[in-house]
Amino acid sequence: MKRLLLAAIVATLSACSKSEPPPASITPAAAAPAAAPRSGQIVGTLQARGAAVVVLEPREARTFPPQSDTPVMDQVGLTFGPELLFVRTGQPTEFRNSDDTLHNVNVKHEESREQAFNVAIPTGGTYEHTFTRDGFYRVGCDVHPAMAASIFAAATPFTAIAAQDGSFEFDGVPPGPWTLTVYTGGKRLQRDVQVTGGTTAVDVE
Repeated sequence: MKRLLLAAIVATLSACSKSEPPPASITPAAAAPAAAPRSGQIVGTLQARGAAVVVLEPREARTFPPQSDTPVMDQVGLTFGPELLFVRTGQPTEFRNSDDTLHNVNVKHEESREQAFNVAIPTGGTYEHTFTRDGFYRVGCDVHPAMAASIFAAATPFTAIAAQDGSFEFDGVPPGPWTLTVYTGGKRLQRDVQVTGGTTAVDVE
């Protein structure tokens, strides 16, 4: 009887060892992430010569990283410096007085004549302001009327002054549709630009 029981157990174990293991579950390979579109470069030339501000703005909604450094306008030797300062709307700008006399900073929007601010800054003092509207601003000192400067505020980080030969350049421009605006000689010139990566040449007449 024991032999029959032992034989039955051996036969059962033998049958189990011969059974096929359950098929292994297969996890499908994850799709490789799509490569991020390459940023591009814009190289341009202005036919008109003279002082020119060049601005590149997206034609679609786009957000940009915050500015890495706070732009500064200082007062030294009864002058504002720099003569033209680029700032980002919605981000702070610092005004300083490194002169040995009291100054005030009177800033108005060029187009609307709206007062941005008018503050007195003592020697060694600073004042911080965040511009909320794009465009040019006039900067003056009521204490010293000969002092003058300009500010250009824009949401885009792509702003530049064209070189004397009319050339300008923007690096790291994300792909997509953009509008290029040139302010020169009291005129505003615009061109639509499509950035697809690589270098895009633009000639503005």
